[in-house]
Amino acid sequence: MNETAHTSHLFTPYRLGSLTLENRLVMAPMTRTRAADDGTATPLMATYYAQRSTAGLIVAEASSPNAAGKTYPDTAGIHSDAHVAGWRQVVEAVKSTGGARMFLQIQHGGRVGHPDNSGLTPIAPSPIPLPGPIHTPTGPKRAVLPREMTLEDIRTTIGDFAAAARRAIDAGFDGVEVHAANGYLLHQFLAPNTNRRTDDYGGSVAGRMRFVVAVVEAVAQVIGPDRVGLRISPGNTVNGIDDADAGVLYPQLVGTLAGHGLAYLHIVFADPGQPLFERIRTIWPGTLIANPKLPQDQIPADGGRSAAEKLLAAGADLIALGRPFLANPDLVERLRTGSPVNPVRDGLMYRGGPEGYVDYPALPALTPAGA
Repeated sequence: MNETAHTSHLFTPYRLGSLTLENRLVMAPMTRTRAADDGTATPLMATYYAQRSTAGLIVAEASSPNAAGKTYPDTAGIHSDAHVAGWRQVVEAVKSTGGARMFLQIQHGGRVGHPDNSGLTPIAPSPIPLPGPIHTPTGPKRAVLPREMTLEDIRTTIGDFAAAARRAIDAGFDGVEVHAANGYLLHQFLAPNTNRRTDDYGGSVAGRMRFVVAVVEAVAQVIGPDRVGLRISPGNTVNGIDDADAGVLYPQLVGTLAGHGLAYLHIVFADPGQPLFERIRTIWPGTLIANPKLPQDQIPADGGRSAAEKLLAAGADLIALGRPFLANPDLVERLRTGSPVNPVRDGLMYRGGPEGYVDYPALPALTPAGA
């Protein structure tokens, strides 16, 4: 057993607003395309999350607030009564284990979408298509030109985020995470290469921030700020994003929201050695969740623990891990004891069905009989 397990802050309880988390490990939101065609969460998803319920906090996978926000086939939604019922079964399954608290990530794909997936032309801050193909039910297809959002589209979408948050609470979630990262709609408003607007929602840093701030405020007004997290990914180039002025924009965005009493700020691919991370930590007064950048081709032998410890030492309060949780339903115990970790089976990541989803072995299955 790792002799430092009992002294590490990773395994100590943490107070997140009114919630007590059993440890400081967060299961990051990860799209796995196991929802029904209409976006309803399935019993298989309930099994998947319940298996991983020893995390202190689970942020459930990206769910669209409206039909236009759907990204890929078989991704989840949170804009219908059926969606609420489906997610309620997931939350109840996790609660039945006595385990993790749960937030639901709300994500609008913006230009990351396709009519074959949603039945609608994607909308975006500006009519700039996603570079490269996008996955559809019949295979990869060239991305289509998105329609530039009108002011009415913007107002409606803000309202849809708020309504989706209310539905998430109705489903039993403890809160929601507004997804402003990884090249989806809110990130598209922030980045100058995807936002060429000349109205109040474009141009200057303040203009490009305006939509994100409005969404967060609308969601907070409906369910309370202490139930709202925000996810950002400064400098992340996924989905064709170029955060050219990240060093200016993100401190201003974080500073604008610092006094809103939000549950947390979640930084994707956080680097404790970068000045921008240090500056955001200084500006942000509340809980900071940091997601370390781990190798994409394999999970580190220690399951990401050393990267997690470095981020805690740099001021993070909670650590979000993605692929390590995906492949290790009992990741908390593996990290605590220094046990080996399962590798990810990448070819089964988005294929659907139980294989590569709920069949990763837990520690008892790896222990030889009589050991």
